[in-house]
Amino acid sequence: MKKINLHPSFLQVIYLATFVVLFGFVVYIPRLISNPLHITNRIILEEEVIEGSLLGLLFFLNILILNLYRKESVRQKEVIKKIDNARKSAEAKLDDSFRYIGQVNVQLQQIKSIFNNNSKLPETKNDFKKALFFFGERVFGIVSASWVLFRIINCNTQKTIREQFEIRRGFNAGYPHVSNKRIIEEQCCTPFSTVISNPQNLDVLVCCVLPVDKISHDERVFIQAITNEITMLFVIYNSSWYKKGNGHLPVNISGKGN
Repeated sequence: MKKINLHPSFLQVIYLATFVVLFGFVVYIPRLISNPLHITNRIILEEEVIEGSLLGLLFFLNILILNLYRKESVRQKEVIKKIDNARKSAEAKLDDSFRYIGQVNVQLQQIKSIFNNNSKLPETKNDFKKALFFFGERVFGIVSASWVLFRIINCNTQKTIREQFEIRRGFNAGYPHVSNKRIIEEQCCTPFSTVISNPQNLDVLVCCVLPVDKISHDERVFIQAITNEITMLFVIYNSSWYKKGNGHLPVNISGKGN
């Protein structure tokens, strides 16, 4: 059977109404009982005894109702407190959900801007530098970091081919020192977080270094997409056919495969 929850104010009305009724009986009892009560010829209850007994009974009922009211009032307050705590918890979870959705939307917009970038492919060192600056701004939109370091490493010699250090506007930071060997071996570079490109058939590796202890799985996926994009641009920029052909892909005139 479903339990009915009563509001404390409604309980107060019930208690006051009951108290008024009992008080009315107390006042009316002396007028109601005007003669002794003859139970048998020998047992006779005097008028004062009957009045005292009824008044005592009414007093006991009054105390009983008062205790029931207090218990129900305390229980209702606990129910209201639980409901209020559940509401606050739901509001907090809802705020967290909206905050997470907003963060994901920003990250999606950043990663979308990466793949929808219609600017021309880099032809000079300055063009490639601008491309790295563009990707650094995208990383700042994904991760709350004060700086980002892009480093392109030769996997065979473990030497740095090219790197670019970008600082978020309004921040100051010193140049971070990260070992190429540790990056290539995918070791932990505490207190930094590193994300490397995942193509396995190249002799170069693009790494993104951030001044944070850890990043989420989604952030890592997005940043790895950026490092892969940088890898692709670097390979195109340094390819011999690109330099010789002035940016045009070689055409197989004979139509035969190589």
